[in-house]
Amino acid sequence: MFFSNRTTLAVAIASAVMGLTACGGGSSSSSDTSPTNTAPTDITLSATSITENAVGAVIGTLSATDADTGDTFTFSVDDARFALDGNGLMLAEGVSFDFEKEQSVDLDITVTDSANNTFAKTVTIDVEDALDYYDFESQSMSGESAVSYSGQIARHILINELNALIDTQLGDTQEFDSNSQFTSKADVDTALNSYFDVPDYDVLSQRTLMTMTTPASSQTTLADISGSEKNLVGKIAGNDATGQHKDWNNGDFAGWGAMGSTTPEQLTRTFFDMLSDNAQTQLDGTVRQDPFGNDITKLYITDDGRDLKQLIQKFLLMSVAFSQGADDYLDHDTDGKGLLSDHTDTSSAYTSLEHQFDEGFGYFGAARNYLDYSDEEIGSKGGREDWQGYQDANSDGAIDFNSEFNFGQSTNAAKRDLGAEVATDLTADAINAFLAGRQLLNDTAGTELTEAQMTELLEYRDAALMAWEKSIASTVVHYINDTNADLDAIGTDDFSYSDLAKHWSEMKAFALGLQFNRLSPLSDADFVQMHTLMADAPVLIGDVDAYKADLLTARDLLEAAYEFNSENVANW
Repeated sequence: MFFSNRTTLAVAIASAVMGLTACGGGSSSSSDTSPTNTAPTDITLSATSITENAVGAVIGTLSATDADTGDTFTFSVDDARFALDGNGLMLAEGVSFDFEKEQSVDLDITVTDSANNTFAKTVTIDVEDALDYYDFESQSMSGESAVSYSGQIARHILINELNALIDTQLGDTQEFDSNSQFTSKADVDTALNSYFDVPDYDVLSQRTLMTMTTPASSQTTLADISGSEKNLVGKIAGNDATGQHKDWNNGDFAGWGAMGSTTPEQLTRTFFDMLSDNAQTQLDGTVRQDPFGNDITKLYITDDGRDLKQLIQKFLLMSVAFSQGADDYLDHDTDGKGLLSDHTDTSSAYTSLEHQFDEGFGYFGAARNYLDYSDEEIGSKGGREDWQGYQDANSDGAIDFNSEFNFGQSTNAAKRDLGAEVATDLTADAINAFLAGRQLLNDTAGTELTEAQMTELLEYRDAALMAWEKSIASTVVHYINDTNADLDAIGTDDFSYSDLAKHWSEMKAFALGLQFNRLSPLSDADFVQMHTLMADAPVLIGDVDAYKADLLTARDLLEAAYEFNSENVANW
């Protein structure tokens, strides 16, 4: 049973049980032989520390020092975050402490004896730091943070802003018709490329962000996040000069059309071109229809079952964020890059190796206090109202995109954990590996890693990348299931063409990303087969049943490669 503020629990504590030594009782006078009950003189707590994040943790046992043999005592506390159970002190139900906010607590404890005599004492409860927050003090510059990855957050924001542009200005056809901003296909293409190529960073970086939070973000423009020029095209797979494990621009890119028939950059531009064509068709006054003869009311929905908004956003998350994280910053196949970067130069707040690891983490997209969230909160599916995908961790009244917002795959990991019939913990698997690896680098900053330390770092990297990639692969499984359910509903009142296009496009775009990790458990042959089965557009007319069977075969390939639980695969 738990008790709250000033809760009093009468506890009969015999001195024999508590190991107290009676020092004798006094007499009131020579004519009065009745002993006088004296007040307790001390309170002892057997342990005075708790580990942060330990919800409802037991702290220790309370005892009182009193001269009266056999007396009984009642304890009370003045803080509703603490509770008493017998003579045991613990945190109240649902309560935990965060070291980053509170390193210790002064708790007033009062003991009352059987004669209503009291003694009060303040006991300091120390909050022990756990490895749960992605920030580390510089080893070379005392008091400075050694963590920096604002460039990665800027690119997450560019992807978010591009998606918001498509959703709000290139979405509903009626709203588009009334928007005088776009008068031609070229206007639309220019708007899309302003976030991809970013030909004028000075102009774009001052534009008010469409990515909104409540409370408002402390950064209202791209320039507030990163002062140096950023774009997406320069970081898309294939456009880095060195370090990638395949030549994506010269025949190695697979999954869309014949292998090598396009590149990640060209595919993105293909999607832009398709959306611009749809806009021009709308400007020309033509109403597009789906294969079932119904008007299409979204510019980004094609007439063959594809959702360009989803294809663009999710493919960029794969070809920029996941590709850069897995195939560059966290890889170790190129001298001087990724995990083979220098770790000895401490002329700045962090070594090159520390910075590379941080940039890999930045592309995963997790808030610094990711472990403080529930899966519901990361995925904006429930939990605390002010923790829906982001949270004001430092209580400054604003959301910091660089530390307090969950982007990209960090949210998908939580959603798949939520949807698992047999429990998974992709969120914890990823963040704990990132934290452990970063702690190792912080502890060794300024020295070259030993062979054993590098082996340990690679083990943490492997665990983080596996959890990250599993969150992608399980999301592909999820959308295979959704797409099959949509196809089942064709011809019924439950069928939604826009839902089908959305689910298929998320499935396809996420699946394209599974080629960008050199260490992926999915073989090249299985990757190509999976995309052959998925095709480059859904089958809506003709042998739909055969296509549904193909999607389930693709799902089987993922189940085998990632060793997913079959019950989860069936229900994600």
